[in-house]
Amino acid sequence: MAVRESGDNVKKTFLIILGVVLIGVVLFSILRPKDRSEAEVETGKVSRQTLTALVNCSGTIQPQRKVDVSANAMGTIVHLAVEEGQRVAEGDLLLEIDPTEYRAQVLALESTVNTARAELHLAEASLEKAQLDETRANDLFAQGLSSQESLDAARTNAMVEAARVESARHRIRQYEANLSKARHDLQKVTITAPMSGVITRLNVEEGENAIMGTLNNPGTVLLVIADLKTMEAWVEVDETEVVKLELGQGATIDIDAFPNRTFAGRVTEIGNSPLQVRTGSSREAVDFQVKITLDDQVENIRPGLSAKAEIVVAERSEALAVPLGAVTVREWPLREVDIRRYNGRRAKKQEAALEELGFQPLRGREVDEEAEDRIDREETEGVFILRDGFVKFVPVEIGIAGEKHFELISGLTEGDELVTGPFRILRELKDGARVKEADKKKRRHRGQPQSDDQ
Repeated sequence: MAVRESGDNVKKTFLIILGVVLIGVVLFSILRPKDRSEAEVETGKVSRQTLTALVNCSGTIQPQRKVDVSANAMGTIVHLAVEEGQRVAEGDLLLEIDPTEYRAQVLALESTVNTARAELHLAEASLEKAQLDETRANDLFAQGLSSQESLDAARTNAMVEAARVESARHRIRQYEANLSKARHDLQKVTITAPMSGVITRLNVEEGENAIMGTLNNPGTVLLVIADLKTMEAWVEVDETEVVKLELGQGATIDIDAFPNRTFAGRVTEIGNSPLQVRTGSSREAVDFQVKITLDDQVENIRPGLSAKAEIVVAERSEALAVPLGAVTVREWPLREVDIRRYNGRRAKKQEAALEELGFQPLRGREVDEEAEDRIDREETEGVFILRDGFVKFVPVEIGIAGEKHFELISGLTEGDELVTGPFRILRELKDGARVKEADKKKRRHRGQPQSDDQ
C-alpha cells in the first residue's frame, strides 16, 4: 500500500509541475513583448528613371485617300468592267448603266430643238414681210394714199412678228439646255475611275439596279477605290487623354494581321467633334477620333485591319521618379497624431525615428479637437515614406506617368524609401503607423511583382 501511495504522490507532483509550466507558457505568451507592427508592406525607393508617357488606343487601318463611287443615274447595270482587288488608273471604265432611256431622251430633245429652229426661221420670215409692209405703209401715208389706221396696223404687225422671233429664240435656248442636261445624264451611265488606286470593295454585279442618292438616302455605293500607298490608323481616344495629344507626336502601331512587326507613325489629325458611344448602362462614353499616318508603305495591307497604337505624349530623361503603387491620396493637412500610446513602450531608436519623420510626441497634452475641425483640408496626392519601421505621409507633386513610375516634381529626394503596397493596406495606412517590410522571398513565391528599385 505504501508503494502505491508513493506512486500516486509522484503522479500528483508531475501534474502540478505540468500545470505550472503550462500557466507559465500562457502568461509568457501574454506578457512578452510583441511585434507592434500594424501592417506588412512592400517597399520601393525614389530613383532616377527615363520615363515615357503614352496614350494607348485602338481602331482600324484605313487609306489616307479613298473614293466611294456612287450612282448619279438610276438603272440596271449592263456592263461591269472591274473586279475587287483590281488596280485601275484615273479615267478607266468601271461600269455602265443601261443607257436606253437616257439615249431616248437625248434623241427626243434633239428633235425638239430642230423643230424650234424651224419655227424660228418661219418667225423670222414673217418678221421680214411685216417690216416690208410697214415700209410700204409709211410711203403711202406720206403720199396721202393711205390712212393713219393702215399705217398703225402695219407697225403693230411688225412689232408682233419681232416678238415672235424673240420668243422662238428663247425656246431654242431652253430646249438646248434641256438637251445638254440629257446628254450629261447619258454620260453619267458610263462610270469611270475618278482616281488611280485599288478596288477595295465591289458591292454590285451585272444585272443589279443602281440607285441614286437623295437628301435622306445616300444611294448605292457601287465600289470603293483606295490609294494603299499611304495608310492611316483611325483610333478612338478617351476625352480625358485627347487633350494631351498634339499634331506631329510619334506613335507605334501594332496591326493584328502582322503580329511580329510594329510600325512607326505620326499624329496627323485630331478630331474636334466627339464620337458618342452608348454603353450598356445607357450612359455615353465620349471618345475622339485621331488619325495616325504610317511612315512606311506596308505590303499586303488592307483597309479595316484591327490596330492598336501607343502615342508618345511626353518623355523625361533621368527624371526623379516614384513607383506607381506608392502614390495615394489623403486629406491634407493631416490631423495631429497622438502617439502617447507608444511612450514607455518604444525603444529610444524608435522614438528618434518618429521625431526624424516629423512627429512630436504630445507628452501629456491633449489634441484640440475643435481647432483641428476648423482647419481646411483637401485631398492631396502623396506617398508614405518609411524610416526604421515607421511611416509618414508626405505630399508630392507628380508629373507624367511612365509604364511603372510617376515623375516626381517635388516632395522627396533620391533614395527615400517608400511604401508601395499592397493596395488594400496602403489605402487604410495611417500616419505614424509602425509597419513591417514583407519578406521578398515570400513575395516571389506568391508570384507578386517587385519594383525595379527593390
